Amino acid sequence: MERPGRLLLLSELRVGNAACDVSLCRSLLTWKRRSSSGPVYHPFRPSVSHSVSVSEIISVREEEESRGRDDGSWKKIKEREGKDCRLAFTVLYVERRQQHRWRCAEVTFTCPEGALRQHWVGSIREQLAAIASRPKHLLVYINPCSGKRKGKRIYEEKVAPLFAQAGVATQVIVTERANYARDHLRTEAELKKFDGVVCVGGDGMFSEIIHGLIWRTQMDGGVDPDSPDEALLPGSLRIGIIPAGSTDCICFATVGANDPVTSALHVIVGDSQPMDVCSVHHNSTFLRYSVSLLGYGFYGDVLTDSERKRWLGPARYDLSGVKMFLTHHYYEGTVSYLPARGIKGTPRDAARCRSGCVVCQHNGEQLSEKPERYEVDEASDSENDSEWRTIRGKFLAINAASMSCACPRSPKGLSPAAHLADGTTDLILVRKCSRFDFLRHLLRHTSKDDQFDLTFVEVHRVRRFRFTPRYCQSNSDLDMRENGKHQLFSQICRDHPACGCAPAYSSWNCDGEILTHTAIDVRVHCQLIKLFARGIEEPMVFEDLPNPCAI
Repeated sequence: MERPGRLLLLSELRVGNAACDVSLCRSLLTWKRRSSSGPVYHPFRPSVSHSVSVSEIISVREEEESRGRDDGSWKKIKEREGKDCRLAFTVLYVERRQQHRWRCAEVTFTCPEGALRQHWVGSIREQLAAIASRPKHLLVYINPCSGKRKGKRIYEEKVAPLFAQAGVATQVIVTERANYARDHLRTEAELKKFDGVVCVGGDGMFSEIIHGLIWRTQMDGGVDPDSPDEALLPGSLRIGIIPAGSTDCICFATVGANDPVTSALHVIVGDSQPMDVCSVHHNSTFLRYSVSLLGYGFYGDVLTDSERKRWLGPARYDLSGVKMFLTHHYYEGTVSYLPARGIKGTPRDAARCRSGCVVCQHNGEQLSEKPERYEVDEASDSENDSEWRTIRGKFLAINAASMSCACPRSPKGLSPAAHLADGTTDLILVRKCSRFDFLRHLLRHTSKDDQFDLTFVEVHRVRRFRFTPRYCQSNSDLDMRENGKHQLFSQICRDHPACGCAPAYSSWNCDGEILTHTAIDVRVHCQLIKLFARGIEEPMVFEDLPNPCAI
């Protein structure tokens, strides 16, 4: 808990039927029930005290109450003609629940006179207005087809009322087709009018938003997105994610829960979480951006197969996963990577990326303090071949995790120690092995065991990597496969005796989208975007409990 700072207000107000000492400073609103002066001494009943950070107050509103019946009950009235009125105000604030969920709670304070109430309401609103990080105007995109097609209803019933209470103005756009939000952000959106962009949907919708915003930022700044060696410009607008998709991996990894109310409250209080973005190129041609998973082999095959079963809904991923596991294809290729230098942490650390992560802060500060040195390093990295390391072999899976990729089905994710904003990605290589060993590897995504403590699995924390499949003889590998041009048919059969027509190459799964090329060049851009989030918070078990020694 941060220090309260200078006291602004201190009054005796009532909360319900209890008298409380209520204080307001620049960072905290505190109310403490006054101890009764009765004859009975209760040594184990400490005074109940509550504190709310001013930064987590959603809004304050005026209430008007009047004493009704003689039994002391209260009821609202619209007029106070000739009646004994006591004026009140209600503070709406963030309340933490289990499993990283937030809810909107409220407390009503009753004042003895109207002038005091006006003083309290005005002071709280003045403190809220001084928080520059809070958004006032938001551009909202809703994907009505994501997940179970409940995106519009989720926004209207759960999110819009919270934005209205907090005084956040919105412009809402319901997308009409795939990539509608991306195209609108690139060309039509007047971004200077807004403090942030909110997407209501799944990971695919979020991908549309970042592709539109990053492209627009580079065009406005004169940066060529097709150049893999070009340093991209960070955007100024934060992005909010209201989860309404099938998996919502990005939201889960940055907030800790897939809950629309929690995400809306993070937007309202103006949280900011930087995030790395990977650019993916093929022969100096831009393909896509990635923020979570780049997967070749198993995860690429699962996505490719599941696209043919979209009519099954989310169950198609389970079916395709079982099918690809039984098929057990491996792929030959060459992986070259540039190890991350001068950073804290390794892929096998026990510590996790959490709110206020020191690893992410360390790399971010280095990047902001010495940008010239970083630009020189990037240029030398691409030219100095001695820094690159190369691995050739047969792989069941090649994965690049820019975050933990945790989700409800896999609470630890593919790389539990990966960081959101440290300028690196964890390159995971799963070599050819038996089905039983590969099953052991997959099961460790759902257990507490070290996922990389297997002889056929290796992991490297890198800033850049390239992959070239062994059988790659055309500009578009997918075109070759679709046209049936298997020039290397006899070699494939010799390498895969169990299946005489096994494919020579897989597909890249880029955040749930299939790339059109298999030979790619991937570069990590440190803290390129910012989200309305703060990372997963560690539970504060004793923060709100009274001091057990104060008896």
